[in-house]
Amino acid sequence: MGMVFGKITVETPKYEVIQSSADYEIRKYPPAVAAEVTYDPSQFKGNKDGGFTLLANYIGALGNPQNAKPEKIAMTAPVVTKSPGTESETIAMTAPVVTKGDDKNMVTMQFLLPSMYKSAEEAPKPLDERVVIKEEGERKYGVVKFGGVATDKVVEEKVEILKKSLERDGYKVTGQHLLGRYNPPWTIPAFRTNEVMLPVE
Repeated sequence: MGMVFGKITVETPKYEVIQSSADYEIRKYPPAVAAEVTYDPSQFKGNKDGGFTLLANYIGALGNPQNAKPEKIAMTAPVVTKSPGTESETIAMTAPVVTKGDDKNMVTMQFLLPSMYKSAEEAPKPLDERVVIKEEGERKYGVVKFGGVATDKVVEEKVEILKKSLERDGYKVTGQHLLGRYNPPWTIPAFRTNEVMLPVE
């Protein structure tokens, strides 16, 4: 019942707040291990969240874990997605590249694995080759939190405002935005927690 009202009961990533303002937070995240899948939504009948099932199968959220051990892996939040944006993408030397390739339709969805996994080698090997295990280095983001449904239009507006606020305050945005969604789809929209994140230096 708690999840319907937005209670987050799973592990979330640890981070250090470097700066906090009325408009955003600057956060530093430590290294982490992630499972991710990059896909064209047309592979899932146009569903931009189609990769969720592949990742959920890998960790065993929808039945038997689809990994080589097989080992059930705890769900974490948020589910992170990176969609093609209108802004140009520059890749910072210190920022991880979340999406590779030039295809403007591709979406990358990522589950951060529980903090007990310290390296990609420690994580169980996926049986589905579309699921990739990768290590994320230390990262720094400008972040804004919001409730409701994270529609493309809402996310676009939040990203634009965040980008302007960061640049106004002297931060350099070094890549495309990420969307973090903390709640399952059955959570009442008013109780949902979402974040847009822009990598900064």
